[in-house]
Amino acid sequence: MDVQKSDGESSHKKARLNEDYSKWDAKTLYEELKEKGLGNVAEIFRVKKIAGDTLKQIEEFIEKVKTSRLPLKGQKEFNDPIHGLIELHPLCVKIIDTPEFQRLRFVKQLGTTYFVYPGAAHNRFEHSLGVCHLAGRLVRAIKSRQPDLGITDKDVLCVEIAGLCHDLGHGPFSHLFDREFIPKVRPGTTWEHEQASIELLDYMIDKRNLDPEFEKYDITKTDKTFIKEQIWPEMKGDGKFKGRPDKPFLYEIVANMRNGIDVDKWDYFARDCYMLGIQNNFDHNRCIHFARVLDAKGDSDEMEKQICTREKEAGHLYDMFYTRYMLYRRAYKHKTVSSIDFMVTEALIEANDCIMFTGKNGEEKKMSEAIHDMEAYSKMTDQVMFMILNMNDENLPKSINPDGTVDVADFREKKEKLAKSKEILNNVMSRNFTYIFTMHAVAEGDIKEKEKDIEKAVKEIIEKENPDQQNFDAAGIKVQIVKLDYGKKGKNPMDYLMFYSKTDLDKAVHIKKGQVSSFLPRVFQERHIRLYCKGDVSEDLKTAASDAFDQWCEKKGYIYVREQSSDE
Repeated sequence: MDVQKSDGESSHKKARLNEDYSKWDAKTLYEELKEKGLGNVAEIFRVKKIAGDTLKQIEEFIEKVKTSRLPLKGQKEFNDPIHGLIELHPLCVKIIDTPEFQRLRFVKQLGTTYFVYPGAAHNRFEHSLGVCHLAGRLVRAIKSRQPDLGITDKDVLCVEIAGLCHDLGHGPFSHLFDREFIPKVRPGTTWEHEQASIELLDYMIDKRNLDPEFEKYDITKTDKTFIKEQIWPEMKGDGKFKGRPDKPFLYEIVANMRNGIDVDKWDYFARDCYMLGIQNNFDHNRCIHFARVLDAKGDSDEMEKQICTREKEAGHLYDMFYTRYMLYRRAYKHKTVSSIDFMVTEALIEANDCIMFTGKNGEEKKMSEAIHDMEAYSKMTDQVMFMILNMNDENLPKSINPDGTVDVADFREKKEKLAKSKEILNNVMSRNFTYIFTMHAVAEGDIKEKEKDIEKAVKEIIEKENPDQQNFDAAGIKVQIVKLDYGKKGKNPMDYLMFYSKTDLDKAVHIKKGQVSSFLPRVFQERHIRLYCKGDVSEDLKTAASDAFDQWCEKKGYIYVREQSSDE
């Protein structure tokens, strides 16, 4: 039976239906506090004429006090263009003030993208500071909001150190080194820069005698394992995490393997967009504000604690993943950036036998060998380009025959390789790009063909369609497959995120894509297949290659676009 409320119903009863108490007047707040059994507080508020807006300010002040930190001896502040004033723990400062960490000042965050986007001059150093800062902010927000989780100050520090050191192992030109150069000079290798990050962290702690500093803050061997597991989650293999097995949600802060929503991305989205001059529509501060740890089913269908967010943030997080896609398409995999990547990779391969880095026990290591010797690896930065360009033949490493004489044939070969590497890099510096983007096709989802398979098919069509032409040098053709997705290959990463509602803060629920918007993607993965021709090939070959690529795309059902583009 419905009960009609009288027009004379008291205003404070109506106000109770409204959670925004900041709009309550002093009388309503007084009556509400009395009803809740807080008569003494109500009387003080009545005398002081405190209304809801003042109470809101008091609450915000208390929250700031709870989440603020007392300054520690050795703590430092860094003025960052993205996050403003950053305060870092004294142990983080000790790590930063080592040659191994300072090395990141000379490794570009976006590698060769700087040759296309003049603003992309930022380095791994400032990104690492930003990730450390955001990691600390997120874990402290959760700690303050949910004290029952038992998050300790040491947990917070370990998470910050993991954020700080997560990119410690990046090589020259960042991802170009581990995704392009290393696979070509060491085929079949499973090496990743995250592996180098934890090895370099161990090396740095030992080399710079940082163990006493870690012990000062009670960082144990188990804590160091926790730090490393956050940097390189794959190190646990098929087993369980050993550092904080009772707090699995802490592993979702720096490198979130569940759904890809982590502080590493939050910093590079904001920083890269800012430096590239590209609009960023994602605000990581909302994610920190609404983060909450709840029990939910994991990958094995067992209940485990996960970082969840408010259901109203679903659309905002789809914006985050679109930002990732957009940055890859417009910047990281820009057609001219890829052309420069091809050239720099070729130059490093040619110079691999020509430049050496002194490693453990004074042994000289090639770039390809240095990945397993942190003494040598810690000396490699983007400066390898200028080491090559400025190197004289006399400084080339010499192989010695058993009789003590120099291996002349080997020395001659190294001279030729160095000359070739210099030629390629001089072309880069002169913006005389070897590979010219010709056309591309778009394939929905993944494709089975490899780049070499497509190149072979295109060359076969050229030969079939031009049987009378004997001067076609098909080596002037290069195919690139660009993988674009939301971070989970063909899957929707939002299917791996749990939400809570305003009315039930403790219940984790799924939100289907259709509940968010009908404008969201139908698929979450596509492949751009690009055709490049070397700049010195004939126009006849370019035309023949484009026609052959057309035929191959039509046969496969891919949408293709023929485009002769400029450098940028």
